[in-house]
Amino acid sequence: METIENANQKPMSVKDWLITLLLMAIPVVGIVLLFVYAFGNNENVNKQNWAKAQLIMLAIVFAIVIFCLILFGSIFAAAMAANS
Repeated sequence: METIENANQKPMSVKDWLITLLLMAIPVVGIVLLFVYAFGNNENVNKQNWAKAQLIMLAIVFAIVIFCLILFGSIFAAAMAANS
């Protein structure tokens, strides 16, 4: 019988990845599961690394969106002030 440590080191099957990606498509559940997969102790190491990478990418995209909103918001505000 395999121990949990050995099972967590095995490559994930296509079925496991499909289930994981299907769960990630659910709006709020996906974000919560990313944290569970990334920082959970009993998760497959492949899934943990993938979830950590997804969280890093999510943070980068979020920062870029916030930066663009501030940039274009200030441009819009300056244009509106110039027209007044």
